[in-house]
Amino acid sequence: MKFVDLIKPEAVKILSSASSKKRLMHEVADLAASAYDLPCQEVVEALMERETLGPTGVGQGVALPHARLPGLQSVVGAFLVLEKPVDFDSVDRQPVDLVFALFAPQDAGVEHLKALALVSRNLREASLCAKLRANLDTGTLHTILTEAEVVKAA
Repeated sequence: MKFVDLIKPEAVKILSSASSKKRLMHEVADLAASAYDLPCQEVVEALMERETLGPTGVGQGVALPHARLPGLQSVVGAFLVLEKPVDFDSVDRQPVDLVFALFAPQDAGVEHLKALALVSRNLREASLCAKLRANLDTGTLHTILTEAEVVKAA
């Protein structure tokens, strides 16, 4: 599995601000709905339901919200950079400014976990996060994400 298979350029967004974690989840859902033709309200509900199991803020300003959705054919992602970080109940209690959301088919077992591991592993790299934070062009952000693992794989 590769980033290029997970996220398309239309699923990358720069967000000037979100007033709360819940508002951010709505922004994520709006982006996923427009990029992948997903039902926005179902996406919000699935993300919020997953958050009740434990926050998906993994630390260092990164959040990895994820959910399973009926009707999806493959695992897909959406990426947002927040110009103003938002409190996300992260494990390190730091606000979040990089959000990579994953959406998986209802019955996706190992594929969902592989995608989550890929995203988590890459976004733990401080140099990658610094590049993402330094660029506020969606095309450039998509390129940085999709090339990050290509360099690692070589």
